Formats: sequence, C-alpha cells, structure tokens
Amino acid sequence: MSTETRTDLYPTRGVSEVATPRVDPVVWSPPGARGPIRQSDLEGFERDGFLAIEELIGPDEIGTYQAELNRLITDPAVKADERSVVEPTSQDVRSVFEVHRISEVFAKLVHDERVVGRARQILGSDVYVHQSRINVKPGFGASGFYWHSDFETWHAEDGLPNMRTVSVSIALTENYDTNGGLMIMPGSHRTFLGCAGETPRDNYKKSLQMQDAGTPSDEALTKFADRHGIRLFTGSAGSATWFDCNAMHGSGDNITPYPRSNVFIVFNSVENAAVEPFAAPVRRPEFIGARDFTPVK
Repeated sequence: MSTETRTDLYPTRGVSEVATPRVDPVVWSPPGARGPIRQSDLEGFERDGFLAIEELIGPDEIGTYQAELNRLITDPAVKADERSVVEPTSQDVRSVFEVHRISEVFAKLVHDERVVGRARQILGSDVYVHQSRINVKPGFGASGFYWHSDFETWHAEDGLPNMRTVSVSIALTENYDTNGGLMIMPGSHRTFLGCAGETPRDNYKKSLQMQDAGTPSDEALTKFADRHGIRLFTGSAGSATWFDCNAMHGSGDNITPYPRSNVFIVFNSVENAAVEPFAAPVRRPEFIGARDFTPVK
C-alpha cells in the first residue's frame, strides 16, 4: 500500500501533539462469542482497556518458565544477540525479544489456548505474534519504562493500521506495589495521543533503553492522569494483565531488593497486518515488529 493513497486514522510524530478520538472497536468479537473470557470481563476490558487475571499459569507450571528465563538471560550467546537489550549501568540483560522463536518453552506458551484463545476472543479473528519478549527488573536500581501508548510506536514505526492488537504481561515473579510494577491509566485507550517530533532513523536502538520519540508531554500526561487515574497492578507469579494496544502505561524503577520479571506477548489480528510505517523513515527489525503474519494455531 502506498503512502500517497492510504488513510492514516491516527496521525503522530508531527509538529505538535494531537489527540484523536479512537475510531476502532476495543473488543472486536460480537457479543456472546465463545471464548475463555466471561462477558462481564469483556465489558470491563472495553471500559477500562485492561483485564487482570489472578492465575493464568498455575503454581506447578511457573518454575518451568522461571528456569527458562534464567537460562536465557545468563547465556552469553543470548546476551550478545541483537535481540537482547542490556541495562546501560549494570550491563545485565534487561529484555530479550522474539522469545517465542528462540525458546521452545515460550513458543508453547504462545500456543496455549489460555493465552491465544483470549487474544482471538478480544480481537475477533485469528492472530499472529507481532512481538514477544521477556523483561527483567533485578532489584537495586533497574530502570523503568516511561509512560507511552504501544500503538503510537507500532503505528508510527511498524505500520500497524488499526487498533486491533492486544498485549499480555504474565508475571514470572511476585509483583509487589514497590518493585516497579505495571501502571495503566484506565480508559486512556479511548484517545490516541499523537506525539510531537520526527522519528530518527534506527530510533529503536535508543528507544529500547530509553524512550524519546513517541513520548507524551508532561502536560498531556497530567491531563490523562487527572481524567483517568492510575491503576497499579500487583500479583503473584503466574498472574497476568491483558491490555489494549492504546492504553497509556508505564512502570517505575525497581529500587527494592525484590526482582520483577515477566513475559510479554503481543497478538495482532491477521486482518490488521503491518504495512509500511506511518511516521518513520524505515521499518524496525522483524524481531521487534513481525512481518510473518502466520496465524497462531
């Protein structure tokens, strides 16, 4: 699709910050569609932009995923791979992308009906993995992720046309209210905040360590927080948070002794396949924004 003829529903990375009302559905499946999510929970997701699940992975399973995470982040070959992000100060591995391709353990998790079944139900179609990664926040100073909408980046830099994408963050350690947990502004998914400023070439190399392009202004974030409030998510290992692609979210630094780790999977509808970026000079690498649209079965 050429940039001259396509319609950009959500302009961003221009001269100024622009708020655009959402025109896409939040839940794409029709009322009463079969799936693992109860109708009342779907209605809550529609309203708030997220769904918290107390136990997605059982206590008897969590050790397998914890062991695999530890194996990956301590493997020198994985650390040297371009798919790994290293903490600037400690030089420890902070994130590993495309884990569903480099790990059989996490590949099986992607195909687990408890996971992909919920994604299909929310998005109303078959889905593929747009992105997957493990995130590690060791204690005593691991840095957080600043406020942002994932869709702003995926639209601008990966070319996702519509808001038909959902993420799940599955806790692999205890998420306390003190160790840098996920925060979301409930209802913020109803407004797209187009950010100011052009996208530098190869912006991903910097943004994976510290977000710059695509960062909302303090003024806009204050208005969003005043309007929507902020919800902090806590829970045991195995709990999960599903959230809409346009939900404004972030997390703080972890200065406690208690590590926080999670596996993060992004499902996109096969009917919303990526095109050319809407506000970036080049595509991001495929290990960050997939170009293989094969449905997860």
